[in-house]
Amino acid sequence: MSFQLGDFIEIEFTGKTKEGQIFDSNIKEDVEKAKINIPAKPFVFCLGQGMFLKGIEDFLIGKDEGEYNIELPPEKAFGDRDTKLIQIIPTKVFTEQKTNPVQGAVFNFDGRMGKVLTSSGGRVIVDFNNPLAGKEVHYKIKVLRKVEGLDEKIKAFNNFLFKKDFKFEVKEKKLVIEADKQFAKFIGLFKDKYKEIFDLELEIKEVEEKKEENQKDLSQ
Repeated sequence: MSFQLGDFIEIEFTGKTKEGQIFDSNIKEDVEKAKINIPAKPFVFCLGQGMFLKGIEDFLIGKDEGEYNIELPPEKAFGDRDTKLIQIIPTKVFTEQKTNPVQGAVFNFDGRMGKVLTSSGGRVIVDFNNPLAGKEVHYKIKVLRKVEGLDEKIKAFNNFLFKKDFKFEVKEKKLVIEADKQFAKFIGLFKDKYKEIFDLELEIKEVEEKKEENQKDLSQ
């Protein structure tokens, strides 16, 4: 049966630029080759929920398990370059933070990643475009299976949103997630999304943050 909007699937993939440079992968050989600092393990996601590149999700709807080579133009990948995202920042902003804005350096500006294009005359030109904006990209995708188990789907969604495993339980039409106070309010922001995807009412059970056990006695 072909994949439909809302299905969870498990894939292996490698993304490359038109020139052959690997920029993303979850396949061990490619991760090591490109020196990407991410775990090499199959990826589970829900079609149509923005958990993967939209151009890929759109392509896979209606497909079955198997291997696919997908070419995406910029508008279906990481977008076209936007000149408005190239901005001038005074050099003093960097000096106040004791950083050196050399050409090619990448900095985090309140959650926005920017790459220094030039630095001279008391001003720094920074490009906030995605590094892959304006580029054609190629993905090699292997769809391993359609995921059927509800627990596995919820675990994958939790990992995608929070990069963390939470203990949870499904009781009738309710999803109960255990989380410490730090995460509880944040998880609650996605109440409607859990309802949309899983048709479950979200309940968050606050638990005490686990303290590190068996701490080493420094006196020994």
